[in-house]
Amino acid sequence: MGQEISAASFAESDFAEFGERLTRETQLLRRLHGDGKLSDIGPTIGLELEAWLIDHNFFPAPHNQRFLERLADESVVSELSRFNVEINTPVETLAGEGLGRMHAHLSETMRKCAANAHDDVDTVIAIGTLPTLREEDLSLDMMTPSNRYSALNREAMRMRGGEPIVVDIDGCRAGSPGFAASYQDVMLEAATTSLQLHLQLPPDAMLRAYNASLILCAPLVAISANAPFLFGRALWHETRIPVFEQALAQPRSRQRVTFGSEYARGDLVEVFEENLDEYPVMLPFCSDRKDAAFPCLKLHNGTLWRWVRPLVGFDTDGAPHIRIEQRVMPAGPSVLDMMANAALYFGAVHELSTYVDAAMAELPFERARGNFYAAARHGLDAEIDWFGKRGRRPVRSVLEELLPMAERGLRAQGMAEDLIDKYIATVSSRLASGRNGATWQLSHFERHGDVHRLTADYLANQKSGLPVHEWPI
Repeated sequence: MGQEISAASFAESDFAEFGERLTRETQLLRRLHGDGKLSDIGPTIGLELEAWLIDHNFFPAPHNQRFLERLADESVVSELSRFNVEINTPVETLAGEGLGRMHAHLSETMRKCAANAHDDVDTVIAIGTLPTLREEDLSLDMMTPSNRYSALNREAMRMRGGEPIVVDIDGCRAGSPGFAASYQDVMLEAATTSLQLHLQLPPDAMLRAYNASLILCAPLVAISANAPFLFGRALWHETRIPVFEQALAQPRSRQRVTFGSEYARGDLVEVFEENLDEYPVMLPFCSDRKDAAFPCLKLHNGTLWRWVRPLVGFDTDGAPHIRIEQRVMPAGPSVLDMMANAALYFGAVHELSTYVDAAMAELPFERARGNFYAAARHGLDAEIDWFGKRGRRPVRSVLEELLPMAERGLRAQGMAEDLIDKYIATVSSRLASGRNGATWQLSHFERHGDVHRLTADYLANQKSGLPVHEWPI
């Protein structure tokens, strides 16, 4: 959910000062981009994984404060709820063995986290939404103690004028009921955990990669779906998508969790200018850092959760850059599955970028957005619009085309051949079997009818390291 802030409350003057600084920083980013002063390195990659702490009964375990204190690893940080943590991997180059090193780091960090959690008789699990999650687990008492989180909750509800957050998600399987409820805080957001991929490229490649990333959202969600349950109800294959959107919904202003409003047309600075012009400030904390560090721009952008989001950061030499954060994929099922998903994205986005303008002409933004929600609802059973062959198509056939594209894209960027073979073969086998995390969970529940047994078996399989298409039901 972003960086901590030191202020616990805000005055009108804070909003005014923040707005002035945000304007200056956005204008500075525009000048740096126009003058060619943004970093030209890439492709470099990064990864964030949100995970759950669970107890021996497979319920959420609200112990992240003492867990993090014991672990003392700066790559593992808190999240909104006391039962979630986030794991960050070091930045890597995509060429050579970079993704393999990221894989090894994530596996080892997950192992250390699980061993550390055992001190509380807990463990760690990576899954889009925990099947055993209960509504009472999402009380404000479960919020991680943090000025940022409490302020975000307060300001989100203030922007709603005190109106409750209404959640209404339909079931997508025959005979399955939907879910409807209302809440007085944003804690439902803690029901969702994701795999967030970062991609930095030279500035002249970023626009094409951003638009290609939007087009790829639907097939990426379909192949990776892993969140079919909310409070024991089978809803969408990737229920995390509507839950996150509705948990932070605004009744009148533009939505802060969104697929976006359009393809980017000129450059990615446009998105930050849209942030400035269209979205009210939520957390007006002005640090003493200079405009060149973009503290206000980064904080404001951190309160807008586009499913594909540009981020401003800095290279190790201090040069500013814009990178892409691809947020559509859930946590889990296995580390191998997640790294294979990453390889699919990094390869396919490179290849699609080479002709993305033609793809955009055939696939208007509204259809790309519709594809995203169709894939979230139906997973590998979705039908979507695509370019090249007009009309709606099974998403599985689209994925069959993306696999060789991804392979070419990874090879063109210099990834080691053994990694390409391993990761593309993993996705290919998952597609051939029709079994991703969501279909495994739904099939398991249909057979056994027990979310506790489902979670126990899921955890055992995750620890085995096997990809989900090889998991027994």
